[in-house]
Amino acid sequence: MNVTALRAFRDNYIWALTNAGEAVVVDPGDARPVEDWLARTGLRLAAILLTHHHPDHVGGVPRLKAAFGARVFGPGRGDVAGLDVPLHEGDKAEPGPGFPTFRVMEIPGHTLDHIAYHGAGLLFCGDTLFSGGCGKLFEGTAEQMHRSLRRLAALPDETRVYAGHEYTAANLRFARAVLPADGELADALASAEEITENGGETLPSTVARERRINVFLRAGEAAVRDAASRRAGGVPLGNETEVFAALRQWKNDF
Repeated sequence: MNVTALRAFRDNYIWALTNAGEAVVVDPGDARPVEDWLARTGLRLAAILLTHHHPDHVGGVPRLKAAFGARVFGPGRGDVAGLDVPLHEGDKAEPGPGFPTFRVMEIPGHTLDHIAYHGAGLLFCGDTLFSGGCGKLFEGTAEQMHRSLRRLAALPDETRVYAGHEYTAANLRFARAVLPADGELADALASAEEITENGGETLPSTVARERRINVFLRAGEAAVRDAASRRAGGVPLGNETEVFAALRQWKNDF
């Protein structure tokens, strides 16, 4: 299964899966990159997978659906126009013959309707889990987001993580502020900065890598808890959700 990165706006990813002359795209916030890519490759657009309702992830859907007749899969709990297949926790998303069958995971936090698609060693997680970071809490609570991230972190090590934005270098600069003595974070940041400066993509990551370099997945570690507590003015943080919430606020202000 080939997965291609189509870039949109300033830092969005539209992920395109291809098989036997057909394509499936994930989160097409803009129709134009998909249209141009389809014209270059001669592929037929079979389906669209959506993770949440934000315009930079769904904005291209009406035009693509009208032009290509693609079936649209997306969160059943939200208000996404044009859905053909509304999805909920535990559902199977089957975009077409030759493409993986994805298990749907409801992962609220960034938005309340957010879902992820997991299957065939691939994870399309929108704006919940980024490489080195996580999404802002626009609608959900810290408890919801922390629970969602823990679910994603429990997936198999080799799962390839396809997030919705190229935020890796910025996320790792924050991680270095939290854990300045962590050598692996230093190396990861240097690599991410080199890749992005040369116009490349730092994704996909893997679940195993994110457990190591993503401080939002390390809220149970004493060093992370202590750093978050110091940032919060020395307030004791009693559990991992409180640590996560303090980290998320720190990142908001970073």
